[in-house]
Amino acid sequence: MACKAAAGCLTRRLFSPFGLRAASSSRQCSSSQAAQRDKTPQRSTSRPPASSTHDWIGPPNPLSNLRPIVYHIPENESELEKRLRHLRQETEDWNHEFWTKQNITFRKQKDAYIISQLKAKGLPMRDEQGRRQSLNSEEMAVFYKNFLDKNRTRHANYNKEWYRRNFTITFLMARVALHNIWRTVSHKHNSKKNSTPTT
Repeated sequence: MACKAAAGCLTRRLFSPFGLRAASSSRQCSSSQAAQRDKTPQRSTSRPPASSTHDWIGPPNPLSNLRPIVYHIPENESELEKRLRHLRQETEDWNHEFWTKQNITFRKQKDAYIISQLKAKGLPMRDEQGRRQSLNSEEMAVFYKNFLDKNRTRHANYNKEWYRRNFTITFLMARVALHNIWRTVSHKHNSKKNSTPTT
């Protein structure tokens, strides 16, 4: 994420992603990239085949930089497992929406800051070779600090909600695991009881 990489935000994802499909390596012109950044977030409509027994996790979204997850729906899914799956998916969507908006805001403000600093110095946007002018690390550090200061409350609220959601998800995962263990033990006990010959 632009803000996380450049400005050192301390939030991180707790659940690791894998691969849904190969990420496109084609390059885009700057105008199409700008249009892509400004459109509303799109989620993948790809779904794993019915025979799949694992979650599908795809390449990073170009707006949020988060990997989309399509959760596997097991056969005979219990109400508790369904509740857990829905909460995880809802959290993924919430996370995606937050970082999409945050990254778009970050890029727009960063571009505006660079333009204003170049204008203040009387420098054009591009050098003699046509390359876009940039600012040095000390000048950009001023922007990064200001951006973090302005968004401190927003990031703090995000972190609180992120930890709350992950605590709930972890608690539900523990309940599902205990329920599955109990179901397995009960099934083995009943099978053993039924297979015992009567005298």
